Amino acid sequence: MNKRQENLFQQLANYRGELLHLLEHVSEEKANIIPAGFHNNIRWNMGHVYLDQYLWIEALTKEKDIDLEALKKWFGFGTSPKHFDDETPSFEELKKYLAQQPEQLKEQYGHRLSEEFPPIDMGMQTIEQVLLRTIFHEGMHLQAILTIYRCLNEATDLV
Repeated sequence: MNKRQENLFQQLANYRGELLHLLEHVSEEKANIIPAGFHNNIRWNMGHVYLDQYLWIEALTKEKDIDLEALKKWFGFGTSPKHFDDETPSFEELKKYLAQQPEQLKEQYGHRLSEEFPPIDMGMQTIEQVLLRTIFHEGMHLQAILTIYRCLNEATDLV
């Protein structure tokens, strides 16, 4: 792995660290509340961030991961916490998944970052390009989580 690719994984870890730091301030109870005006809650955003990286890699490589199927029904595009059930990963489980993911991605795909595949959305042809895209996506959801967190705390402060 070259220096640029090592830097990519360091950025993945750093941005994930920011998300995990924010989640340290969130209670499980608040993570499950869908505030007025929102379609999802913090817990859904967590699962969606985790799933998104794998879905894009799957879309690029066409290599199916059977473990993703259940996650897709809870955290895939267009889903909602209204469809959560007893098998949906908990807030604590999702925090663990998120904490482990950057290193798992490095171990699983670090040696394949430059491997070229037929292009998918936005012309992405490599796993490296997909991971760059998912950093942007994670930032969007970090902001969504922060906004929900602020809304919930403001509502609590008013009580």
